[in-house]
Parts: sequence; structure tokens; C-alpha cells
Amino acid sequence: MEVVAITGVILMLAVRWYRTRTGLKDVITQTPWHILLFAFSIYVIVDSLHRAGMTASIIQWMKPIIEGGNASIIAVSGLMLTLLSNLFNNLPSVMIGTFAVTDLPLSESQLHLAYLANILGSDIGALLTPIGTLATLIWMYILKTHQIRVSWKQYMKVTIIVIPISLIVSLISLYIWTSILY
Repeated sequence: MEVVAITGVILMLAVRWYRTRTGLKDVITQTPWHILLFAFSIYVIVDSLHRAGMTASIIQWMKPIIEGGNASIIAVSGLMLTLLSNLFNNLPSVMIGTFAVTDLPLSESQLHLAYLANILGSDIGALLTPIGTLATLIWMYILKTHQIRVSWKQYMKVTIIVIPISLIVSLISLYIWTSILY
């Protein structure tokens, strides 16, 4: 996968140079390296937590709940990823969620439900706090470089209302949609 990513970066930089005759200096100087270092550090921490047994603890916690059926699987998977995403960031949380749901005793269709709920939790639920997504951190950084300040308090005044409603509606819709299909 890294070969594809590196090839894509090289191609994009080559097209950029061909069209604009602009070098790499601005890319290197304007990259928010502190955010990339943050993301890398989070991955190291999450991998360490997984190796230390955090995923096993999550699985033990989830097992009795998922016995409640598809609605329980969707709710616990989506809400778990929302919580983890806002604690760790959504990218490494998806790793934890994937480790957890793949080790649970789920049928193929239940595994699909858990994955879909994980996606909703890590994409919608993660927006509750600025730390939940790398994209939000980068967005706030770009705004700050243009002298537009959005504080965590301002951000969360909106998200504390919008995100829980959006997540709950999405999880319920997933349950209804999959109940009709399966």
C-alpha cells in the first residue's frame, strides 16, 4: 500500500511541477508537521495499547452486549468507535475497532453490520471534538494560519448538538436499512 501512496505523491508533485514549475520548498515549509507527528504518535500509542491487551478488554466488554442482536451490534460498535475516536482520533480508533470486531464471534452479516457501524462512529461520531479527526485538526490549523480562530468551545457549541443527533439517526437508519435487506 505504501508503494501506491508514494507513487501517487511522486506523480502529483511531477504534475504540479510540470504545470506550475513550482518546486518543493513551499510544500515542505507549509506542511503542518506537528499534526503529522501527532498522528504518528497516536498510532504508536494505540498499537502499544493493543499489544498490552486493550483490545481483549474491549472484546470482553462487548461480548455480552452483542448477544442482543443486530441492533445491539450496531449500537455498541458505533458508540464505541465514537468514544474511541474522540479519545484517540478516528484513524487509530478504526484499528482498534477492526481488531475488536474481527475477534468477536460474529456471523458474516453481523460482521458487516459492525464494520458499517464502526464507519459511522469513526466518521460522524468523531466530529464531536476537534481531536476526533485529523481532518478537523488540519482544518483548524489552516483557519489559524489565515487568522481565523475557532476555539474548542466554539466548535463544540455546534457539535454537541449536531453530532449526537446525526450519529443516532445514522445508526438507526443502518439498522432499518439492513433489517429490510436481510
